Amino acid sequence: MSARFLPLILPLLALPALNGCGQSAPAPGDAGPGKAALAAVAEKPGVKRAALASALDALFTHPEAAETRAVVVMKNGRIVAERYAPGYHQNTRFVSWSMAKTVTAVVIGQLVADGRLRLDDSAPVPAWQRLGDPRGEITLRHLLQMRSGLRHTEAGDPVYESDEVRMLFLDGRDDMAAYAEAQPLEAEPGARWEYSTATTVILADIAARALTPSRDPAVRRKAMDDYLRTRLFEPIGMKGMIAEYDAAGTLIGGSLLHGTARDWASFGEFLRNKGAVKGAQLVPAAWIEFMTSPSPPNQGYGAQTWLNRPQASDGHLEWPGAGAATFSMNGHLGQYVTIAPERGVVVVRLGKTLDGEHEPVRDRIARMIRLFPKETQQ
Repeated sequence: MSARFLPLILPLLALPALNGCGQSAPAPGDAGPGKAALAAVAEKPGVKRAALASALDALFTHPEAAETRAVVVMKNGRIVAERYAPGYHQNTRFVSWSMAKTVTAVVIGQLVADGRLRLDDSAPVPAWQRLGDPRGEITLRHLLQMRSGLRHTEAGDPVYESDEVRMLFLDGRDDMAAYAEAQPLEAEPGARWEYSTATTVILADIAARALTPSRDPAVRRKAMDDYLRTRLFEPIGMKGMIAEYDAAGTLIGGSLLHGTARDWASFGEFLRNKGAVKGAQLVPAAWIEFMTSPSPPNQGYGAQTWLNRPQASDGHLEWPGAGAATFSMNGHLGQYVTIAPERGVVVVRLGKTLDGEHEPVRDRIARMIRLFPKETQQ
């Protein structure tokens, strides 16, 4: 691949990202949030308004939280705080990056509920069904839980040799699923957890094959777009959503969905309600429970969803003190939809923070969640 593509790739990977230009920490001894900070919080948010305003303000003004662009806080389905950085607003669409993985997992769950896919059958990838191909042992469950065993390097060094970069921007970009599905096994299916954007593209390809037998890119795009719109986005109220596809008509389901902060909050609320919207069950509650149950090799990950349990790599918690029931959709450069079911809370934080510098952002989101008391179990 020609080096002329590299100037296009590196900005997308945010090397470097802008870090909070013009922002500064609150002055020592600040008595509390100012009028602008309070204005972003509802009159009766369910907790002390000043405390929530201060926690929200810290996500925008503290240098370690830079660059926050949008935050929406929902309590039991009601927006209780909402704020945007200059240049962003309610109608701005934000890229999902890897938050898209959770959306793709819900689509797979709907197709399983429809009877078009089976969770523990051999994943219906034609290239893996040839006699003697060991990849035929890979199931949808393995793919969803990031334990397919396929060879993959995510976020490697140098960055242009990482598999997700090659797939998204270099030699795999025209048919991303073909690139991902061509990889050999490097571990026994099910035995090892390895985060992989390519795995979710395989799931998106499987979803398209379940919806249409056509290999025509336009037909595949329309089939998936129609399904997303009618079965998910419109019922949830995600009015601003736009999905991206590769040249083969495969949804780029691991990284490239676009929606407003309110769209992402609505999806988080849908997950908090275990797949139900206004009494309509869009995906079985048992599927959301599966998505938020630990993967055997990594207790900190479910099915295309991050859990607030010790991560296999280093034992850290994503959301300190927020409770083991808390889970999240996490995206490159600090995109987060964090769901705390025990507290009835969804927090969306969207922005641009360098990878490796996310912990202060997550800590401040966790502090905000902890402001809300646990609800009495019915």
